[in-house]
Amino acid sequence: MDRLVRHRRITIGDVDAFYREAGPEHAPAVLLPHGYPCSSYAFRNLMPRLADRWRLIAPDYPGAGYSGTPEGFDYSFDGYAAFLDGFVTALGVDRFALYLHDFGSPIGARLAIRAPERVKALIIQNGDIPYEDALGPKYAEIEETWTLPASEMRARLAEAVDEETFRQEFLNGVRPELADGIPPDLWTLHWSLMTSRRREIAVDLLAGLKENRAWFPQHRRYLGEHRPPTLIVWGPRDGYMPEASGRAYLRDLPDAEIHMLDGGHWLLETHLDGVVPLIRDFLGRVHA
Repeated sequence: MDRLVRHRRITIGDVDAFYREAGPEHAPAVLLPHGYPCSSYAFRNLMPRLADRWRLIAPDYPGAGYSGTPEGFDYSFDGYAAFLDGFVTALGVDRFALYLHDFGSPIGARLAIRAPERVKALIIQNGDIPYEDALGPKYAEIEETWTLPASEMRARLAEAVDEETFRQEFLNGVRPELADGIPPDLWTLHWSLMTSRRREIAVDLLAGLKENRAWFPQHRRYLGEHRPPTLIVWGPRDGYMPEASGRAYLRDLPDAEIHMLDGGHWLLETHLDGVVPLIRDFLGRVHA
């Protein structure tokens, strides 16, 4: 079976979009929206491990990775969800399992709300949660900026958009022996793709977390009303999303399957061998 990851481009509206794809064209699809400060590169190791039975599709958002950065695009959670909607439509993918990680969680959830019948299953891995009381201590650093006037808030957030902060985001407090397994390519690659315009977009996205808080009830309502089959695989050594964050999903998804691995935010870098069998078993039961 061919497990080659293919690297492709497609035009979605005004966006020259880059994406990675692996697996047979007519196999059950798995959509892999990425988080921040990352790109589809985050899924480069996972995709060939599942490509024998599933079609894995991982786009770069506009203004991220190898996709274009068009003027006039809505660089927000809503805008990215609309982009994903156009992306899956252009590829003719009408049913898919959805991987929710980091900022890909509120973006992917917005996509799911647009047409819940398209989502066969959720895989949630250290996704940004819609539960205010279960956020980790590092999230408080972001919330502190919300008390500032808008211009000061943006200036403070802009200070965090640099290569050293990217490095810290990818390491995110994991134990030294785990940190050794996280390649520096993650922060050096993504920082090398940063332009002045993309830096503004990153600040917009970080500032948008304040408005996104008001959207939490809608996210929870989707989960509670539709209850798609869900696998929660979590790295509790995560300053933003610790163990309590992963378990909070059980409030609205009581039937979800949950696994806590001894890792952090970027499990696909440090615990791929533990994550893959869980995903294969889950998808084999609900999305084969």
